[in-house]
Amino acid sequence: MKTLNRILVVDDDYAHRTMLKTLITGWGYEVREADDGAAAVDAVQSDPFDLVLMDIRMVHVSGLEALDEIHRFNPALPVILMTAFASVETAVEALKKGAYDYLTKPLDFDELRLALERALEHTHLREENRMLRESLGARFDRGNLIGRSAAMTRLLDLVAQVAPSEATVLVTGESGTGKEMIAGAIHTNSPRKTGPFIRINCAAITETLLESELFGHEKGSFTGAIGRKLGKFELAGTGTVFLDEISEMSVNLQAKLLRVLQEMEFERVGGKERVKVRARIIAATNRDLKALVKEGKFRDDLYYRLNIVTITMPPLRERRDDIPVLVDFLVKKINKDLHKSIAGVSKEMMDIFMQYRWPGNIRELENLLVRAAVIAHGQILGKVDFPDLLGGAQAEAAAEEGAVAKPGMDASGRLLTLDEVEERHIRIVISKIGRNKGEICEALGISRPTLERKLEKYGITFE
Repeated sequence: MKTLNRILVVDDDYAHRTMLKTLITGWGYEVREADDGAAAVDAVQSDPFDLVLMDIRMVHVSGLEALDEIHRFNPALPVILMTAFASVETAVEALKKGAYDYLTKPLDFDELRLALERALEHTHLREENRMLRESLGARFDRGNLIGRSAAMTRLLDLVAQVAPSEATVLVTGESGTGKEMIAGAIHTNSPRKTGPFIRINCAAITETLLESELFGHEKGSFTGAIGRKLGKFELAGTGTVFLDEISEMSVNLQAKLLRVLQEMEFERVGGKERVKVRARIIAATNRDLKALVKEGKFRDDLYYRLNIVTITMPPLRERRDDIPVLVDFLVKKINKDLHKSIAGVSKEMMDIFMQYRWPGNIRELENLLVRAAVIAHGQILGKVDFPDLLGGAQAEAAAEEGAVAKPGMDASGRLLTLDEVEERHIRIVISKIGRNKGEICEALGISRPTLERKLEKYGITFE
């Protein structure tokens, strides 16, 4: 039997609280009530809840004060705040204190229901990831492989199957997708995990130096060879050698690598002694090796030797469901590395992230977040913090709108109301997407009836 989600409704207005309980219960949730912030804190500490829906202004203990206490007890519990005072200042303070979302009274019931569903889904995904990590903990170490999309689930299943084997693996995918992380995960989950994981970028080293790096050299084998040097294949021992950008290896070196794969032995540069290869080989490329074979730029026999098992890393645009969790992971990493306290990105910015094509994939996402954190105007990263992504006129417009996040003001310094901010955002979305109401609803995360009401409210017409 499916357990109902438990929601705590907190409001000192008895009539409003009772109405919310009736409404939310009708949506299939289990509801408990509290009439003050102090009572809400007591309830959370004594019973488990999946979500708290709480008014900000209450007579004794406010919603913001209660939010602090609730998150001290349970930082993961999502709290949605309600306010009858449509102040951007209040909303920003709520988000800074860790509120999942805020709603303006009188409540739009469609928006309320959507907010509840999103918050609970966020909680469930986080719990699924935690349980997945625990269930795989003894068998499979994900490392920094972040994601729960269908594409990533299939990929992780394949990595888990391939890792214990001795098969040579070819990892393909666009630049910045995380091919090295896949290679690292294969090594970490293989019987070779106690041995070294040695990386070498075939595109970053000249042919002569690359041969020496891979196979080592004997004293006097070339000018500057003042002693014997062991190559990566020898140093790896029973570990793993990861050959990144294998497509950039010269045809001459490709022939020598083929011999290594066929005979599992090699000779150092300038030497005659045969050295046994004990390491596993994983290669990676961001190019189409089949096309390079047809063009005569890559040996077909080497291609088939490398291509025992192929793992293709999907581009970020094909795993958009993973973007929120990737942002969360990267923000935490950046906070640790840069000693920052960034809470996350704004909803508007996340919408932009979800629509962007990410030609540079995860590497581009991380670089943008790092730069944004360095120039951050507040704890919530907004449009003003991403000039490189928005570019040109959009960046200038974002700079003008930057005051909205700290807090929202117009050119004269007047504080904007939430309605004014909402109207601006709807107009921006329409200007970017066009007049397709279905796409506008999807971008805004609201239903068609809600959109129609807001268009009428703000006098926005498509005529």
